[in-house]
Amino acid sequence: MVLAELGGSISRALQQMSNATVIDEKVLNECLNEITRALLQSDVQFKLVRDMQTNIKKIVNLEDLAAGHNKRRIIQNAIFNELCKMLDPGKPSFTPKKGKPSVVMFVGLQGSGKTTTCTKYAYYHQKKGWKPALVCADTFRAGAFDQLKQNATKAKIPFYGSYMESDPMKIAVEGVETFKKENCDLIIVDTSGRHKQEAALFEEMRQVAEATKPDLVIFVMDSSIGQAAFDQAQAFKQSAAVGAVIVTKMDGHAKGGGALSAVAATKSPVIFIGTGEHMDEFEVFDVKQFVSRLLGMGDWSGFMDKIQEVVPKLDNQPELLQKLSEGTFTLRIMYEQFQNLLQMGPLSQLTSMLPGAELMPKGNDKESQAKIKRYMTMMDSMTNEELDSTNTKIITESRIVRIARGSGRLVREVMEMFEEYKRLAKIWSKMKGIKIPKKGGISPLNQNFNAQQMSKVLPPQMLKQIGGMGGLQNLMKQMGSMGSAKEMMGMLGSGDK
Repeated sequence: MVLAELGGSISRALQQMSNATVIDEKVLNECLNEITRALLQSDVQFKLVRDMQTNIKKIVNLEDLAAGHNKRRIIQNAIFNELCKMLDPGKPSFTPKKGKPSVVMFVGLQGSGKTTTCTKYAYYHQKKGWKPALVCADTFRAGAFDQLKQNATKAKIPFYGSYMESDPMKIAVEGVETFKKENCDLIIVDTSGRHKQEAALFEEMRQVAEATKPDLVIFVMDSSIGQAAFDQAQAFKQSAAVGAVIVTKMDGHAKGGGALSAVAATKSPVIFIGTGEHMDEFEVFDVKQFVSRLLGMGDWSGFMDKIQEVVPKLDNQPELLQKLSEGTFTLRIMYEQFQNLLQMGPLSQLTSMLPGAELMPKGNDKESQAKIKRYMTMMDSMTNEELDSTNTKIITESRIVRIARGSGRLVREVMEMFEEYKRLAKIWSKMKGIKIPKKGGISPLNQNFNAQQMSKVLPPQMLKQIGGMGGLQNLMKQMGSMGSAKEMMGMLGSGDK
């Protein structure tokens, strides 16, 4: 998870407080001191941390609280609200609209990950239904256009740039005009960066902004500078009409908290955070969801968005629905669930949204994804009969040898894949009789029934991570209110690999 160390420290402090028999002044102080220490280690400004501690003590006056009050809940809420206040600039940023051309200009220092972030921003919106395009107006850095061209080609996003033209304003204007004619509704302009805050950088920024008249200027900032981000964000804000900030490299060090709080202090909304090098390692930054994850409460909303974004709508797959309700699980279904799982991006990004993720052992994403891809390669060498049969006896020794040869894998690996299939088939057989509604949400009766069925299916560790039976029922309610419970089925098919 993003800021795993900080989240783990805060979660442990709250856990220790919850385990205390009596919540008194000493327990409260120990909890707050632990949280203060964690925030300072994450390079959050001392004044912000001190103010937060003072405000919490004002809100949580243990002497004034009546005996019937839930002191643990009151303290948790106070910490949650104060952390939100620290990270929330209090103003929203411009949001592009589909079908209406919007120009977004990216600015920042060299080395902050600006060009990569441009492509991630375009890719994110492309998946949501926008028609993005990229314009490279960075004529200062050698290889800038090559990098943007390579990234855009990989993500299948149209791009514009020039190897010959040295005037960034001319390239920016031509690129924006070209893509407006092509009815692109999100035109992203990448500008030059510098090694330090030079006057020439700001002057060029102003000229490109005047020429392209962007609807939104996004400042891309490297989070490794910690609380020094305040001065940097302030300097850019005074020179360009910065409307939003994207903080990058949140996965590699301990100073991310300082960067986020410093940016909030400049009243600039952080809209995304970069959590890795890959295209899908890019998360929407929502203060409440982020703080909820920091405190170990999980981010159900983000979790559900991720599931619904990837898993196909089962309303349009009546045959699959029928098989699932009968507890039938074929190799073809396993293949489809593997595809869904790979589309979700890094597994740690998904599991980090579950309650208690900071305290869970971390797995190896690359190893897990490589294994899934190996299994899919083997299944590509299988016949329709083999993929659609529930009778494992038809997979004879000679067929296993044929599949191994066809996929270029060892016989031992093919047998390992079949063992995994048998294990998953056994789990799915326990789901026989689960009630999947045709349309709309789930009734409270069905919610409880489905939750009980699913609690038998989920591995104990995952059930504990969700928050036990109560957390599972809460998840079912949320899915019901979102219009369809069926995505849960896709999640369970994926989440167990």
